Amino acid sequence: MLTLDLTNAPRWHDLAPGVRAQLRPLTTALMVATRSDTVVEAVPEDASDEERAVAFAKALARRAVLAWEGIGDADGNAIEPSPEAIDALLDIWPIFEAFQLTYVSKGLLLEREKNVSAPLPNGPSAGATATARVANPAMVANPARVANPAEPERKPAKTARRG
Repeated sequence: MLTLDLTNAPRWHDLAPGVRAQLRPLTTALMVATRSDTVVEAVPEDASDEERAVAFAKALARRAVLAWEGIGDADGNAIEPSPEAIDALLDIWPIFEAFQLTYVSKGLLLEREKNVSAPLPNGPSAGATATARVANPAMVANPARVANPAEPERKPAKTARRG
């Protein structure tokens, strides 16, 4: 079941040990606004998927980050989020990956709602149905009939009757 969060409240996400960001909920409005971001639209058509992903992630983060903790300047002084600081933060590979995993993919895949397995065919979760089909029914019916299960059964070709 999909649980709707009608409060739409920002949430804190851990991005690295001692580093966390308060992010807006990943809503349709936020995604649409990010898709039409000037930086995202300026990505050349021949850009790689990776270049597009980085441009999109940075544009999304610039819209989503409200506050953060554990982030400072070169002198160790805490800094507030700014577009330049957010871009610099996402240039750090582990932070980029954490942002993608904890925020983007969970929002897009609704992972929180789909993190359960299908019932097993036996035991306490009995009830699952098999989804795999037998690869070669002739092999099951008569294993000696098919010499090589990887090869399809050969039938004589039909020929036209001569009149």
